[in-house]
Amino acid sequence: MNTRLFFLCLCASLASFVQPVTAQNWAAQAPPYGRPDATIDLRTKEGVQLIKGEWRYSDVRILEVDAKGPGPDLKPSGALVKTYDYAPHAGIAGFDDTAWVILDPTTLDARRGNGKVSFNWYRLHVTLPQSVAALSVAGSTVSFEIVIDDYAEIWVNGKLTTVLGQSGGSVVKGWNAPNKVILTRNAQPGEPFEIAVFGYNGPVSRAPENFIWVKSSTLDFYKPGHGSGIQPVETKVIRKDPALDTIISPDAKIEKLAGGFQFTEGPVWVREGGYLLFSDPNNNLIYRWSEDDGVSIYRTHSGYSGTDIGEYGQPGSNGLTLDAQGRVTINEHGNRRVTRLEKNGQLTVLADRYQGKRLNSPNDLVYRSDGALYFTDPPFGLPKFFDDPRKELPFSGVYCLIRGELKLVSTDLTGPNGLAFSPDEKYLYVDDWDDKKKIILRYDVQPDGSLTNKSTFLDATSEPGEDAWDGLKVDRLGNVYASGPGGLWIISPEGKRLGTIVGPEHPHNLAWGGEDRKTLYLAAQTGLYRLSVKIPGIGQPQ
Repeated sequence: MNTRLFFLCLCASLASFVQPVTAQNWAAQAPPYGRPDATIDLRTKEGVQLIKGEWRYSDVRILEVDAKGPGPDLKPSGALVKTYDYAPHAGIAGFDDTAWVILDPTTLDARRGNGKVSFNWYRLHVTLPQSVAALSVAGSTVSFEIVIDDYAEIWVNGKLTTVLGQSGGSVVKGWNAPNKVILTRNAQPGEPFEIAVFGYNGPVSRAPENFIWVKSSTLDFYKPGHGSGIQPVETKVIRKDPALDTIISPDAKIEKLAGGFQFTEGPVWVREGGYLLFSDPNNNLIYRWSEDDGVSIYRTHSGYSGTDIGEYGQPGSNGLTLDAQGRVTINEHGNRRVTRLEKNGQLTVLADRYQGKRLNSPNDLVYRSDGALYFTDPPFGLPKFFDDPRKELPFSGVYCLIRGELKLVSTDLTGPNGLAFSPDEKYLYVDDWDDKKKIILRYDVQPDGSLTNKSTFLDATSEPGEDAWDGLKVDRLGNVYASGPGGLWIISPEGKRLGTIVGPEHPHNLAWGGEDRKTLYLAAQTGLYRLSVKIPGIGQPQ
């Protein structure tokens, strides 16, 4: 960490008090909410005929049922209780709605439901046509949007996708707000979709006098590449060795996905759900980004909730990763601990002290395949860094949490930062944020978690610029990708610099993503970017 980065973090932190980050500040919103290239109005007979569908309708009945209350595991494993369910459960795939009422689409605005606290279902089968107006459907992005008075939830092909912190998409967006879901980003004529919309009136706590009705419903079509807000940006590929061409195309372009953040860090790709999580430690937030939903807040107060938060430059979460069960593991700067977010939203503290003394501010982290967790612990999350009176440990360590025991496995670096395993997990790479000694170390990894045979993998101290080393990842052939002086360095397994990728902002951390793990997501100061590569990355199994 250096003076320049400290000043940047401090200024960004102060700016967050006078200009909160909102959806309007994000430069790119992935859902295509702009003007589509073609639209089918599903409230018209012509529109419904075009997709060879028909609206079907059913009221919902509330039922008193037996269930189990919360047990010691906080799951429904306790004593028998009385509660409520509803019928029918019509969101499932292949649900038989043939006995339901068929609606004339021009009557979707008729008031339905029974008033007060009531619910209903609208179902529609969609078959994509060859074309809409002058637009060929093939290859286009297709979204379904509906506005229900008052709330809506949308099932597509039997699935209701949900993510912690989600607002909109498949779940309630807000009071009479539009719910929009992406059906496909590569449409094919004749492709079928089964849509079920659960409507209810509200606010529920007010037991309203009104009823449920559809204000609007459309299929929106966007030409390939249109409407995503994703834009290629200026990219410079500095080629130091011909081997770089086997890793990245000479004409590769970085794409900007979103912007307007205070300082992005710690990205991790969640394969189950197809989205990216990343930290903004200055804003004390974890964000979620996906191509279908754009940017949303995943977790607030992600790293600190103390009363003196105004003193901190980066109080929030930093590094994020997943364990073998897909649970998000978080390095919390201000709280000075490593935590795990359980699938039910509960938080488990994994490590916060070493030999009775509080950790500095855990920075980055990585799991070994056997579940051992390694993390770095420089003091960069403390307000005054190395000179902060809150600092209890006299060193910056690398730790291994293995079988419930926290082991200190290295104190070799001034500001240990990024870390990653080689593909065979024989080696652990750890880099240093120290502008006076810009090195990446490599260790042999032992079964008990300890590190031996330290060696200098790469020394870039002579490189110009104030940036030292930060985030670090490895691909399946053992090439190392590191945020270093001047940009993103790509280094061979032998420690030879193959080249550097330079974009509009300096990347401070990175993550592999996509189904084939050939997409490199870059957390770069105020923006979120991605870059396609030729060799898949390694990392968490999710």
